[in-house]
Amino acid sequence: MRLTRPAQTPALDPAETDLADPRLYATGDPHAIWLTMREHAPVLRQTLADGRSFWSVVRYHDVNDVLRDHTRFTSERGTLLSTLAVDDPAGGKMMAASDPPRHTALREPLSRAMSMRAMRRWEPRIRQMVLRLLAPLAEGTPWDLAEAAASFPMAFTGTLMGLPEPDWPRLTRLTSMAVAPTDSEFQEGRGTLVAAHHELFEYFADHLRATAGTADDSLVGFLRGMEIEGRRLRQDEIVYNCYSLLLGANVTTPHAIAGTVLAFIEEPGQYARLTADPALLTRAVEEGLRWSSPANHFMRYTRRETELSGVRIPAGEAVVAWLGSANRDRRVFAEPFAFDVGRSPNRHVAFGFGPHYCVGAPLARVALRILFEEIVANVGQFEQAGPVEHLASNFVAGIKHLPVTARLLDGAAERLGAAHAAGGPLPEAVL
Repeated sequence: MRLTRPAQTPALDPAETDLADPRLYATGDPHAIWLTMREHAPVLRQTLADGRSFWSVVRYHDVNDVLRDHTRFTSERGTLLSTLAVDDPAGGKMMAASDPPRHTALREPLSRAMSMRAMRRWEPRIRQMVLRLLAPLAEGTPWDLAEAAASFPMAFTGTLMGLPEPDWPRLTRLTSMAVAPTDSEFQEGRGTLVAAHHELFEYFADHLRATAGTADDSLVGFLRGMEIEGRRLRQDEIVYNCYSLLLGANVTTPHAIAGTVLAFIEEPGQYARLTADPALLTRAVEEGLRWSSPANHFMRYTRRETELSGVRIPAGEAVVAWLGSANRDRRVFAEPFAFDVGRSPNRHVAFGFGPHYCVGAPLARVALRILFEEIVANVGQFEQAGPVEHLASNFVAGIKHLPVTARLLDGAAERLGAAHAAGGPLPEAVL
């Protein structure tokens, strides 16, 4: 999705825009549409050509209400537009598609296993992976940062989940197929979305069978040993939650990386400010998350008639909360269309809000902090080396191609080259 900076409310008619169309996020300008909606139509019903409909919510506080209040908005009928008007078979089984108390019973053990404290033991491994990721910059030729970043999360998520390394490239592609099934780069015949889901579910079912009865300190083993309501999780519940954890990791971190680096290219003064004061790094990472907002929307259904921004929504209606819009709301963010590495406060909703706040956020933050620490330590300036290509997806605000070159700092080429040449096993980390 293009990260545009509309200076004023454009003369647009949101009712004539299809916010469900993945092409809008590949070649259009949703930020201009959301800006108009925030000012003039903050809660708007859209009916698709096939008769299905949903309500769009674009203001920060309304988005938070939708994501926070499970007594009014349920997750169990589906949480993404790809399941609009079709009850999600994962409802009540997958953490992301369940409401309290079931959601709480699933989430609390996982939150402890993936806390910031637990994730810190991964830092040596992640730093080594970061250096390998950045190593091609030492060659001085154009390098597709977005394409390379797509494989980055799998290196620690795959290990965390105990998945064999030869499987990682295919799993990475399958998650891209699942979130961008109409993008020509990820289509594989007809029914890409169904095919991706089927293959991922089969993969995890096979993995569970293959590892049954073995000592397993991975996240999959943790799920296998979890108990809710006085019983162990069933296989279908484990499979659904493995799918959700993998998808969440693979489709968020890479696009936060690409979106932040693109912002540094477009705003070199902000990157210079960060390199002059590395103490701003944590704030810069949070601003990159706000700016890129990789998870573009979440969907809920109304349990009863309710009201948002003065608009009445009947019971049983699909409501789509647009996170990318909430993170540009002037009511919360001063100069929301400015990329500011020192922004504070920065109460963005890039990881969601409320009970469904991303359980993998601590791992993502650790990985992003280490990545940008190494970028600041090694890169004097990035330059764009080709056109940016955006993902055709209404769920993930993604960049699939970002060719760059870099002016490296003294000694960086040798350091990155040595990391690339070293190869070998990465430092171990377990739950």
